[in-house]
Amino acid sequence: MSRSRLEKLRQKLAEKEIDAILISQPENRHYLSGFTGSAGYLLISPQKAVLATDFRYVEQAAVQAPDFEIARINSYTADWISGLIAGLNLKKLGFEAESVTFAFYRWLSDNLKQSQLKLVPVESLVESLRAVKEPAELDLITKAVGITDRALEHIEGVMRPGMTEIEAAWEIEKFMREQGSQTLPFEIIVAAGPNGALPHHQPSARVINSGEPVVVDIGAKCGGYCSDMTRTFCPGAQDDKFRKVYDTVLGAQLAALSIIKEGMTGEQADSLARTVIEEAGYGQNFGHGLGHGVGLAVHELPRLGAKSTDVLSAGMVFTVEPGIYLTGWGGVRIEDVAAIENGKARVISKAKKT
Repeated sequence: MSRSRLEKLRQKLAEKEIDAILISQPENRHYLSGFTGSAGYLLISPQKAVLATDFRYVEQAAVQAPDFEIARINSYTADWISGLIAGLNLKKLGFEAESVTFAFYRWLSDNLKQSQLKLVPVESLVESLRAVKEPAELDLITKAVGITDRALEHIEGVMRPGMTEIEAAWEIEKFMREQGSQTLPFEIIVAAGPNGALPHHQPSARVINSGEPVVVDIGAKCGGYCSDMTRTFCPGAQDDKFRKVYDTVLGAQLAALSIIKEGMTGEQADSLARTVIEEAGYGQNFGHGLGHGVGLAVHELPRLGAKSTDVLSAGMVFTVEPGIYLTGWGGVRIEDVAAIENGKARVISKAKKT
């Protein structure tokens, strides 16, 4: 699998007239090599594929990345980069501009001065490959989504007035880990009442009250691949305002999911839901994009939002998550994971929404 991914990357490098690339972004390193350690770099050229890591991971790297030559390095302060490129006759070396720190860039520049090698910043080169999922990747995402589905059903059954946000979050985390999730891809969001107006509220000691909205945004991870889903609950009686806001968000989401298709841009997909919310009078209260790609990272390409030129294509997996947020009252967000299959969006997540 890594060989086909390497060939696709090498083709992109050739198109950009770059002789080799240094991969430092963790998810990109995992995607191209299979290596899951927390430290290391990949050097990929037409002739070589090297995984450079420290002594903690040398044996692990040899097992997980059989298509790579393993190089042991001490730290980025040591002169290991010149040894990796020796004999490759490189003129242009790409580096990942979005993940390289200034300190590391300066170190690279200092150590490559004598080679007269030109450093070329690249953006989203590997990420664009990751955006289209292979069947095995989709299977892992589907497993993570299944855990999340069950967790949302579980918390709906046990959530009650008087429970705190923190207690609800722990109940969810415990359940997902027992169901087989790896480390959670992001901090669980449980936002009750007015806290729901904060899209990324962190659970607090606030008590959940009867009749108020509770936004629950969670994700699981299987084989390194993530899920990301949101449901909004209302323990106790639902008033007219909750029903109006909830029905607007649900209507916007269902409209988008029914129309999103292959070839559509992220901006066009976003407008499908945004129009529904605007027509209901809540346009100013939907301040984020409609969704984002999901895979090895919980937020990756494609981006579904205003001014996004990302084009949806077969195999892409993404969220669809419209929301309305009202200061002093709370919020409603409904989020599902979908994939482009047979020219349209197929919803992977199954937790009930009504």
